[in-house]
Amino acid sequence: MRDVAAVARVSYKTVSRVHNNDPNVAEATRKRVQDALDQLGYLPNTLATTFRDGRSPVIVVAVPDLGDPYFSAIVRRVDHLAAAQEMLTVVAGIGENPANERVRIEALLSRRVSGLIVAPVGDDQSYLLPWARQTPMVFIDRRPSHLAADSFTTDDDGGGYEVTTHLVGHGHRDIAFLGDSPQVPTSADRFAGYARALARAGLPVRPELVAWDGATRSGAAAAIKRLRDAADPPTAIFSSNARCTIALAPLWHDLGMAVVSFGDFPMSDVLVPSVTVLDQDPARLGELALARLLDRIAHPTRRYRRREVLPATLVERDSCRRPASAGRA
Repeated sequence: MRDVAAVARVSYKTVSRVHNNDPNVAEATRKRVQDALDQLGYLPNTLATTFRDGRSPVIVVAVPDLGDPYFSAIVRRVDHLAAAQEMLTVVAGIGENPANERVRIEALLSRRVSGLIVAPVGDDQSYLLPWARQTPMVFIDRRPSHLAADSFTTDDDGGGYEVTTHLVGHGHRDIAFLGDSPQVPTSADRFAGYARALARAGLPVRPELVAWDGATRSGAAAAIKRLRDAADPPTAIFSSNARCTIALAPLWHDLGMAVVSFGDFPMSDVLVPSVTVLDQDPARLGELALARLLDRIAHPTRRYRRREVLPATLVERDSCRRPASAGRA
């Protein structure tokens, strides 16, 4: 911009005003600056634009799986609303390895971004203590451990209880649990809700009806085979997240069991039978997380309730209505 100012014979500040479309610049001056911009091939580096504290107007959103419908819905909402605030969104997939979480997030924070929204995968976020003193951050889906920070999560235990109770209400007594990993806090909490609902109904948790590693097609297929081979096979499945439910899609038509999914996903309502889901409203979660982050950026010392637990809504369709005898064929 200083080179442009020299060619146009104006001040550096005038070049900045033209670049920012200030209406108070005389047309003759504006044309001279524009000609100089064209002559020198000047292109602004928007990532170099900073706030007064020297930070880039960039928000990082870090989630375990960019392909997960739940996380992608959060990312879309955050990006849409951030754009309205003239801020950029950088999205990173951190996988399920806690070591990758730290490496990726610290690499992003070292760019001096304005804020961080993250769904953590590890069980210790104390490594973020030095960063949290400088950079506002909000946690989604899972609360941070060993770190005081804002979080927006779903009532996973309560949701697991509600789904299982709903299936019991449809007459099912042999209800399987399909999850990804017991090491994932959200899955562990949903399983706890499932076990609590069974106990409330006077039903045991049968280990042979608990299947993990169900978030891939091969894992789900192996789980269904094992469930069907049980001495008393289940008549219903509580699928603990949308990934597990999607993995069941190739088996859906001939599954022969009722299913309720913790988490909605695209096309769930057009499958036959349509999928009964516990809708977490990820777009709303993303909206709340960004609003808190922007408020933290603007008012760093303002007090809030740190932990916000959001309810999920049961959307009943057809997949929970299969007859209780279906699994006995």
